[in-house]
Amino acid sequence: MNEAEIRKIVQDTISSMKRDKSAMTLSLADELADAVLEEAGRMGVKAVVCVSDAAGNPKAVKVMDDAFLASYDVATGKAYTVVALKMSTIDLKPLAQPGASLYGIQFTNSGRIVIFGGGDPLVGDNGSIIGGLGVSGGTEEQDTALSAYGKEYFETKM
Repeated sequence: MNEAEIRKIVQDTISSMKRDKSAMTLSLADELADAVLEEAGRMGVKAVVCVSDAAGNPKAVKVMDDAFLASYDVATGKAYTVVALKMSTIDLKPLAQPGASLYGIQFTNSGRIVIFGGGDPLVGDNGSIIGGLGVSGGTEEQDTALSAYGKEYFETKM
């Protein structure tokens, strides 16, 4: 066997090991939340992570010890927002500012819309959004970095 044949076998094996991501399952949500919490720990952020299903309902919520109480609602709100509006919360932020096209949107949906960074939609194998990821506990920059990490983890390592 040459190197190209071995590489193809390895790639085919890895591809066959990838999980079915046609719907958000508890197993997927748990693995993703755990990965984000591990990264939060490395960053020194006491985070709350919420992974929602395609309807924006929490599938898994994990809270690090000594995380802010308020972070629970914020994380679940971010996971809902990204599914409801089909965009990351950091992309929504400029659209929700005074004078912008979605100004005031945070007052809709019973106040569940969050207009600052830390949330990303999760796209499944079928190309549609199968869930949302919301992270809260750090600065906006830290939450945004953690949700981006989670989205990349979901897309490349799961």
